[in-house]
Amino acid sequence: QVQLVESGGGLVQAGGSLRLSCVVSGSTFKFIAFGWYRQAPGKQRELVAGMRVGTTTKYADSVKGRFTISCDDAENTVYLQMNSLKPEDTAVYYCNAPWGSSLWGQGTQVTVSS
Repeated sequence: QVQLVESGGGLVQAGGSLRLSCVVSGSTFKFIAFGWYRQAPGKQRELVAGMRVGTTTKYADSVKGRFTISCDDAENTVYLQMNSLKPEDTAVYYCNAPWGSSLWGQGTQVTVSS
């Protein structure tokens, strides 16, 4: 059974950085496509970043130039590096792997104070 476990969230001041991790266990598939989503209170879940390895990388307009999605096959881990954080980035962040599947982690809270 595939499990996704996110970590790395927390409370940070505006302008700060966080790196989110998503460890994928219970599967031998190589990372072909994966994504990070977020959901703020009262809002729908939205795509933050997605990657199809070797082909496509997509970012929400609101995070372009600040966030970077990556993966480490050897560690079975997907990352989201978040720099220059803003209060509007506050949300629960979820990993989705494979991207577009029904497999989600439990989420990790990111809170950015002004």
